[in-house]
Amino acid sequence: MSNERTTGSVEHFKRARIVSVGTSVPDTVLTNSDFEKMVDTNDEWIVTRTGIKSRHVAAKGSMVTTAGLGSAAARLALERAKTAPEQVDGIICATITPDGLFPSTACKIQADLGCRGAFAFDIAAACAGFVYGLSLAKNFIAAGQGSTFLVVGSEMLSRITDYTDRATCILFGDGAGAAVVQGTNDKDTGIQSVCLSSDGSLGKILYCNLWDDSRFMYMEGREVFKYAVRMMAEVTKKAVAEAGLTLDDIDYFIPHQANIRIIKTLGETLNIAPEKVIVNLENFGNTSSASIPLALNEAIQDGRIRKGSTVLLTSLGGGVTVAGAVIRF
Repeated sequence: MSNERTTGSVEHFKRARIVSVGTSVPDTVLTNSDFEKMVDTNDEWIVTRTGIKSRHVAAKGSMVTTAGLGSAAARLALERAKTAPEQVDGIICATITPDGLFPSTACKIQADLGCRGAFAFDIAAACAGFVYGLSLAKNFIAAGQGSTFLVVGSEMLSRITDYTDRATCILFGDGAGAAVVQGTNDKDTGIQSVCLSSDGSLGKILYCNLWDDSRFMYMEGREVFKYAVRMMAEVTKKAVAEAGLTLDDIDYFIPHQANIRIIKTLGETLNIAPEKVIVNLENFGNTSSASIPLALNEAIQDGRIRKGSTVLLTSLGGGVTVAGAVIRF
């Protein structure tokens, strides 16, 4: 896909589109058999309840960082978009595991890539963060505040995972995904709709405290399951309606890769054929804001998603935050 950004003048685009996607994960892999040595569990139990067989994590003592993973994913996305770092107007990084309170992970990515002149900031919307970032990029472009953006979801959940808690430690992995989002005036392509929602009263079912002695994630699994299916179904239907489409018009559905039971139940609730649902959590686990771009990248690279494909995204994260989007490639 060509870079539509013009030189010498700033063109005001009405719409935004995803031009390319890139990903990055640590080299170290934790398999279910590894967890059998750590906690009271086994491969069959994990696969049956979660669908996960392995996940990438940063090895202890390694130099892997959230910013480093994000930079690697973004660099690949820029290469695929044939876009120079200097052409980037803004960097939006979704993360709940920043390398520090400040400077932001996005600013570190800006420095790593050499995106001189780009503004950069982080957002904390947990697993819904990547779609929240797409919404921001879309709106910045429509407002004339830039034509080329990097939207990054980068997480090192191994930092906040309690590896003595068998109910949660088996779920999470580290990784990053990034998208180059550029302006376009083609109404038949790009981000057709984005719907966002939050319910802070549900914050107690999924959270991680910063200042406690134990800074690990806490999750009420059954409650998360219940609200995830209901709230993602609602925001998904709204996003499809706002795009002027029906669920029958959707070629592929990419839900947040949290748990195979949630994904299957959500697909059944929406009556979306299983072959349209993209799932890759088997090899990555739940990577929070990185999960949707990791799945999106896989489907683009293997040829399922191509020019003309209409793709539906949805996610729910701690907050509770919810997001749905319809994108035509």
